[in-house]
Amino acid sequence: MKKFVLEFLRRGFIAAGIGPIVLAIVYLILQQVADVHTLTVNEACIGIFSLTALAFIAGGMNAIYQIERLPLMPAILIHGGVLYIAYLGTYLINDWLDFGVIPIIVFTAIFVVGYIVIWAIIYSIIRRNTAKLNEMLKKKQQNLSSGF
Repeated sequence: MKKFVLEFLRRGFIAAGIGPIVLAIVYLILQQVADVHTLTVNEACIGIFSLTALAFIAGGMNAIYQIERLPLMPAILIHGGVLYIAYLGTYLINDWLDFGVIPIIVFTAIFVVGYIVIWAIIYSIIRRNTAKLNEMLKKKQQNLSSGF
């Protein structure tokens, strides 16, 4: 458990520096599409703190895959659940999402679809790389067995 906590903290602190950069990009996009031209000091501070915390959590949660005793599916579900809560909280705190049943259902659907798509891409890349490695090992074994 200590190893997980230390890895979580290490990854979290690395990612936390990206939070304010993401916030700046979000605010630039909002300026272009939502006609947001001024922010209060409170809005800016909440944005900076919440995105820094979100980046810390998102970066740190990747350490869950380092826990060897935890099967992949529960790790994915825990990872996804924590990220969902963190993103939803961040969107609500910053008023980027209205607090209501319909907006939260739409957010949830988009989050779940996005999460599944990302994992499908990761799975296909890992599967392709594993197949390549297995093929290389098979050729290596054939070369070794034919040489003796």
